[in-house]
Order: sequence, then C-alpha cells, then structure tokens
Amino acid sequence: MKTHTTIGGKLLEGDDSPLLTLAHEIALTHHEKWDGSGYPAGLRGENIPLSGRIVAIADVFDALTSHRPYKKAWTLDSAINYINEEADHHFDPQVVAWFNDALEDILKIYRSHPEITEDR
Repeated sequence: MKTHTTIGGKLLEGDDSPLLTLAHEIALTHHEKWDGSGYPAGLRGENIPLSGRIVAIADVFDALTSHRPYKKAWTLDSAINYINEEADHHFDPQVVAWFNDALEDILKIYRSHPEITEDR
C-alpha cells in the first residue's frame, strides 16, 4: 500500500508540463503528515509541498466517507470531526482551517453526486 506514492511519482516524473509536475509532487507527498510521521519521505510541516497538504485532506475525507469492502463509510460529521482533531498532527492546521471555511461548498459538491454518495 505504501508504495503507491513512489510508484505514482515514478509514473509522473520527467515531464516539464506544469500539470504533470504538480501531479508528480502530489503523488509523492499526499501521505506525508504534518508531524513527520507520514510516508514515503517522513517530511514534516512546511517541508511538505502545499499541494500534498491539501490533497491529504481531500484524500482522507474521501476515504472516510466512502464505503469500501473492508469498512463502512463514516458519517459526514465523524469525518469532519476527525479532520479537525488531526490538525497539527496528520494535517496542516491552516489547511484544516481552509477546509472548514470551504465546507459548505465541499458538501454542496459532495451532495450533488448521488451516484457516488448513495452508499455513504
């Protein structure tokens, strides 16, 4: 499981396209944690690119609120509470604040896709 970051990074490296450069950065850093306990490089704080810090929250929110064969989806409240509880540990506290500021819009988008959210 942990190798998907480096595999994705390798697949996306070597292109000077701004989009693929950003995708490469995200692939390598979206599982790093603010407190340095993430992977693959154990980056900490602002050493994690902002793109990775933003996608980390989006990735966890999606994972928590999605039904998987091995787990039921969390409620929206539970997922939102988890993200807030993990500010300054898993997540950049400033990015968590931005998540909360944008939450109304995030939930509007979330609820506009019943084909995705019907099992949630």
